[in-house]
This record gives sequence, structure tokens and C-alpha cells, in this order.
Amino acid sequence: MRELVDALRAAIGAPYVLTEAADVAPYLRDWRGRYEGQALCVARPGTTEEVAQVVRLCAAADVAIVPQGGNTGLCGGATPRGGGEVVVSLTRLDRVRASDAANDTITVEAGCTLMQVQEAAAAIDRLFPLSLAAEGTATIGGNLSTNAGGVQVLRYGTARELALGLEVVLPDGSVWEGLRGLRKDNTGYDLKQLFIGAEGTLGLITAAVLKLFPRPRQQAVAWAAVPDPAAAVALLTRLRAQTGDRVTAFEIVGRPALDLVLRHIPNARDPLAGRPDWQVLVELADTLAEPPLARILERVLAEAIEAGEVLDVALAQSEAQGRALWALRENVAEGQKLEGLAIKHDIAVPVSRIAEFIARADAALQQAFPGVRVVCFGHIGDGNLHYNQSQTAALDNAKFIAATPAVNRIVHDLVHELGGSISAEHGLGQLKREEILRYKSPVEMALMRAVKQALDPAGRMNPGKVI
Repeated sequence: MRELVDALRAAIGAPYVLTEAADVAPYLRDWRGRYEGQALCVARPGTTEEVAQVVRLCAAADVAIVPQGGNTGLCGGATPRGGGEVVVSLTRLDRVRASDAANDTITVEAGCTLMQVQEAAAAIDRLFPLSLAAEGTATIGGNLSTNAGGVQVLRYGTARELALGLEVVLPDGSVWEGLRGLRKDNTGYDLKQLFIGAEGTLGLITAAVLKLFPRPRQQAVAWAAVPDPAAAVALLTRLRAQTGDRVTAFEIVGRPALDLVLRHIPNARDPLAGRPDWQVLVELADTLAEPPLARILERVLAEAIEAGEVLDVALAQSEAQGRALWALRENVAEGQKLEGLAIKHDIAVPVSRIAEFIARADAALQQAFPGVRVVCFGHIGDGNLHYNQSQTAALDNAKFIAATPAVNRIVHDLVHELGGSISAEHGLGQLKREEILRYKSPVEMALMRAVKQALDPAGRMNPGKVI
């Protein structure tokens, strides 16, 4: 394949085709360290046309492509496998092409980090609301390819709902130019939705038109202890009834999850005394400067205390205190990574069944694996939990990790019974490609395969992922 590497260098420049082991190493391993592969080379095109040239050259050589953004995915979807693939890193496509305050849209290239998009929106006094812990390194192309969720889905929706148009390089190297900033366009199939959430298996997203929103003029953040997950859901219902769509985030954190942050993250402090088993992080935001949201949130939480839904509260008195509370929630994944291996689940069930899921899953896992540690946290406001398990002793944990299929069966079967999804926001990647066959109907899988066959009949786009 030396000829292909030479052709890629001629097309996009020799410095942007990496082959040395030290240079390609960061592109071959996923963030969690679960997957590590090999690649023929790493190509780093800098424009859409260069991406198209790379794809055309790979198609002519019948070589598979693995698209990659910030490489922050959690299911191995951006990790190459066997060694003959070309990793196409899109991080050099990092330009903001246009901002339109009157239309509340921004057009950005796929390699822009999520934080870069947020900052570009703020520069025209607008909000791009997608928000997640990896926003400093995750790219918008990867966010769209995995249909990222994050902490504000309950108000603004997932990445799928924030995209109006896409530019995509197709598997044959042609370019679909669909960068339309329209809320209404009833002219046939909504093609962009084929590529959002497809994890690069149908084409390479190179640019997008994204929705913007008015910037909030005030926010209020609180950390509250609740008796149990059922009380957390009751509190969410109360907040939404009294404050409407001002509820921008509602996160639950179990005691084992918070303990990992307190143990491993410097300067982390428990906001409440008494070590409550369950706590929630609440954020309200409003585009109006009055009335004060902190006062409203304090009043609603006081009512919740009287109703027995809340046990104790720490209300942020400053922006810095609010950031400190958010850091506790956002560092759970990092704390767990530092703690060691765990079996991880990114599941969703209807909000009304969150408490039932936690109670039943906890009981079933304890019966099957006595002493199991359950680290439960996540976006309870939209029904998405990160529900992870390990054993505290290293030797016991190694045996437990080996039982991953049995643990998955307990968790995923219950999720399916409750009308949920075994992948709420992380995608399928390599991790759940086979697992999903148990829960999707043959008709649904046949439809997915038909779309794949229609767009990528040679199977060169990110093979071994999703389906």
C-alpha cells in the first residue's frame, strides 16, 4: 500500500499523512483505553475537497476509512481495527464559516471543538447549548456523528435536534452540499438525519449549520440531597411545573459516584454534610434579568423540603460556586477512570421509570454479584443514566470484568423491558454492535442494513462499527 500513502501525501501534503509509530499512536487508542488498533496511516486533510480526495483515493485502492474527530468517544467507534485502514482525522477542518445572528445559525467545519462553537456563538451574543464534559477536545463532527447528548438535552435536545444542514463527503468521494439554515424545508427525505448518529459508517460530515438560541442573562445552580431517585423525579416534576423551560439541567449523582470524585479529583469538596446517598444538580437559566432565578429556585426547593422530596440544599451564591458544583458532576467519569476498570452502561428509560430501573437493577446485580459497587449518575432530566459496576478489590474486580456479558444481560434486558435504549448518547461503535441485535427487531436491523448498502455498498466506511 505504499502507492496509496504516496498518493495521499501528494494530495494533501506530506506533513499531513502520518506513518511513524509515535505519530500515529494517539489516533489508535480510544479514550477509555478499551480498544487499540493499527492503521496503514493517519490522513489529516485540511479542507472538504482534500477530504474528498482522500476518500476517492481510498476507494480506488479499496481501502477502508475510519473517520475521527477529537477521539473522545466511549464505544470504540473512532478506533481502527486491523491495520489496513486509513484513519481520517478531521481536526484541521476547524473554521467557522459563517455566523447569522438574525437567523440564529452558525456554520462550522467538523473539526471545530464544541467549545470553539460555543465561543463563536457567544461572540454574536447567542448560545449554542450542546454541553458535555469533553467539550474542550470533542469536535462538532464527532458530536453529530454520535448524536451527542450532554447536560441540556431536556431543554434543547440532542445534537440531532440542533443541526439544520450538513456537508458530507460520501463513500465514493462525492460531496453532498446540504448546508441549509432553514427551519422549514419540506422537499423530500431529510437526508441529514441519515448521517447524524451514523458514527461515520455512511459518510464523513465535514461541516454543519447549527441552531443558536438567545443567551441566558442569569442562571441559578443548586446541589440538593434527595431521599431516593423517586424523590428526584418528583422534584424534577415540581421544578418544571413551576419554572417551565427554565430548567436547563437536572443531574443525579449517587454517593459512590461522588466519592470517586472526592477521592481522585484535586480540590473537590462535598457540598453537603451527612454523606447523603443521592443528590441532584439543578440549573435554571433565563434570558430575562428579572425576577431573580436564585430566589425562585430557593422557594421551590423550600417547598420540596416541606414535601419530603429534598433533605438538604447548597445553593450557589456566585458563578464560581456554580462552576464548582458542576465540576463535581462533570468529573465523575474522570474519577472512575482513575479508579480502574468498570463495566459501563449508557442507558435510557422513560423518566417515569428511572426509580424502578435503579431499584430493580441494583437488586438483581447484588443477588448475582454480591458486594458489587454500582456507580450511578447522569441526566435524569431526560432519562439517561450512566450505570456502571465494579468490585472494590482488584482481584475480585478482574473476575467481575470477565463476567461482563452476564452483567450486560441483567442491565440491558431490564432496560428493554422498561421501554428503554441500551445506548442513550454514546452510540454503538464496536462496543455494542453485537449487543444491539438482541434488542432491535429484524425489521429495524434490515432497514439499517439497507441504508448502509445503498450508500456504502463496498463497506469501506468505518467497518465493524454500528452494524
